[in-house]
Amino acid sequence: MAAEGTDAVFEDEVEQTVTIREYMDGIEAEELEADLVLGGDDGDECTYAAGYLKRQAVFSCLTCVPDGVAGVCTACCLACHDGHEVVELWTKRNFRCDCGNSKFGGHLCKLNPEKDPANPGNSYNQNFKGSYCTCSRPYPDPEAKEQVEMIQCCICEDWFHEDHIGLDSDEKIPCDEEGEPLFEDFICHKCSPVCSFLKLYPDSVWASSKQTSASTSQAVAADSNGMEGTENENGAPVDHQSVGKTSVEDNSTKDIAASERSNFGDNSGGNCKLGVDINTKSADSEKTMPFFMSKGWREIICRCGTCTNFYAQRGIAHLTDKEDSIEEYEKMAKQKRQKKLEQQEGAEANFINSLDHVQKIEILSGINDMKNEFQSFLESRDPSKPVTPDEVQSIFKNLAKKKQRIS
Repeated sequence: MAAEGTDAVFEDEVEQTVTIREYMDGIEAEELEADLVLGGDDGDECTYAAGYLKRQAVFSCLTCVPDGVAGVCTACCLACHDGHEVVELWTKRNFRCDCGNSKFGGHLCKLNPEKDPANPGNSYNQNFKGSYCTCSRPYPDPEAKEQVEMIQCCICEDWFHEDHIGLDSDEKIPCDEEGEPLFEDFICHKCSPVCSFLKLYPDSVWASSKQTSASTSQAVAADSNGMEGTENENGAPVDHQSVGKTSVEDNSTKDIAASERSNFGDNSGGNCKLGVDINTKSADSEKTMPFFMSKGWREIICRCGTCTNFYAQRGIAHLTDKEDSIEEYEKMAKQKRQKKLEQQEGAEANFINSLDHVQKIEILSGINDMKNEFQSFLESRDPSKPVTPDEVQSIFKNLAKKKQRIS
């Protein structure tokens, strides 16, 4: 029994090993995740000159502004605040880089020192101080036994723990059997009253874990005077948006959006899809509760003059802007990433084509030497043991010796 216990201890101490392919795939996944968060921004230039961007990655430097009432872009985070206590805020809408303005006590931005004293169009919440949710805890939380994923509200842009979003014990977040979200946007219980007009729309705008193509066919469509039916199977609307999971590909919700757009037509003639005055029919709900919105719901809501003015007065005009959604932000990030990869491949091809015959042979010979050296290394060692830094250095020393002999 003692021997078995000792073996178990040693097994726990063995470092986990990965193949080169697994390692490269891991790096590629991390690069993609970073591009999605940063919107494909390389961090080379301060975004201040571009004004209030519809959406961009924002960081708060608590070393420079302890009160947490300033935000900086990716480039300034890297160039001006390296080594500082920085809070990553993921993305914020309609934000302009504050780095080096009056909030920084005379410390100018290294990338763009000519900035206005303040950006009055910026909005700041508790996230800039490193606090989140109704519990105002940091993330990651040093006192938590397990870090719980949080959800971002598409209105106030604060983040919430799933246990703190105002659901009753018998209510659940719309997810599939594997735990993946079945929603596009989440509106927290604090912001839902300002969006209570959404109850004037049919069930199809609300995400549901029980949503199927059969149930969607029962959704109440608009008649010639407007729409009927304002609640889901639980008598209340449902919606949700998750960190890094906003690009949910759910065919049923895609079909819903297409079907509703077909039923409602467009607002080109100025007619309201609702058929009622939204200012008189959007009474706040008796109980504040979170909303979980289905994929494509933004394309369904009315854009007539009356409704558009209503959104503007309530500070939610961004809901009709397709580029405001996280899904669209990530889509553009993927396009930028693909373009960047294509440019890199093109640069490599141009470099090879610019070489003469002898130079091409030398490069191909070097690649072949490296391939053979790695293959020889892998064949001569125990695959169950991790690769050490000394072994990696020995590989390149051997390659250097081969190059010297050839020279």
